Amino acid sequence: MNTGMLSVVIPAYNEQENIPHLVKSLEPVMEKLSREYEIVFIDDGSTDNTFNALKDMRKNNSRIKIIKFRKNFGQTAALAAGFTHAKGDVIITMDSDLQNDPEDIPKLIEKMNEDYDVVCGWRAERKDSIFKKLFSKFANGFRRKITGENIHDSGCTLRAYKKEAVADLDLYGEMHRYIPALLSWKGYKIGEVIVQHHARKFGKTKYSWQRIIKGFLDLLVVTFWQRYSARPIHIFGSFGIILTLVGMAIGGYLGFQRLFHKISLGDRPLFTLSILMVVIGIQFFMSGILADIMVKVYHGQNDKKNYLIERIEE
Repeated sequence: MNTGMLSVVIPAYNEQENIPHLVKSLEPVMEKLSREYEIVFIDDGSTDNTFNALKDMRKNNSRIKIIKFRKNFGQTAALAAGFTHAKGDVIITMDSDLQNDPEDIPKLIEKMNEDYDVVCGWRAERKDSIFKKLFSKFANGFRRKITGENIHDSGCTLRAYKKEAVADLDLYGEMHRYIPALLSWKGYKIGEVIVQHHARKFGKTKYSWQRIIKGFLDLLVVTFWQRYSARPIHIFGSFGIILTLVGMAIGGYLGFQRLFHKISLGDRPLFTLSILMVVIGIQFFMSGILADIMVKVYHGQNDKKNYLIERIEE
């Protein structure tokens, strides 16, 4: 049985009310494991009193480390910072909103002892809105079909990783959902356990339609990069998809009029516009691919990070 150090990495953005409850429930679980451990909080540019709440918790537990970002860089950047600064042989990630249960951490560790490199939590009974559950079910099915990996719940942050598995991960955008897919492609062994899920009690969810769009684009990015060594950036990809879909919708409407109502399209400026929008949309998407390759090379050559740390308290 592995007896190395454990690191618990927890991104936090405007979760001041949840922090004390989370630390109170997490500490006894970690103590029962009888292993050296640390708790690494990443304050992702919170605008409330999250940082002060974390400092208060650290007064009573020297194992707590706080990484404070200068602004909000997102969950992917927070996890990347946590992976970089974690000292443990095994890194456990979880949310700070109390929806993940620390009592499930021993289950992750036990499963990892079965020779897995990564163990993912599966929220089989989610305590979220019907919209989130339905969309998550659709998104997970689509992701499994595209990526080829078979975990049930890519949105669950509660996971355990061997340190070497995440040591050289290149994370940008909203790619934290697809870390298991990235590691699976690298040859790491991925396991899964059913975990508890609780309804949010304090604070507001960070889930939004913007994250849905970015998550979908990053799914395309991850798949395209792994298979073809390229990835489009969000803004060009978004413009390209919107323009192409609108152009195709207009073209389909005009085609319907031509087939069933015998309306000529030769003198319809709207028909020319629809073709132009599709062509420009494809060009935007291709430009995004080329631009993102350049960004990837830039980050790789200059060792740039996609976050800025204001201070670290440990």
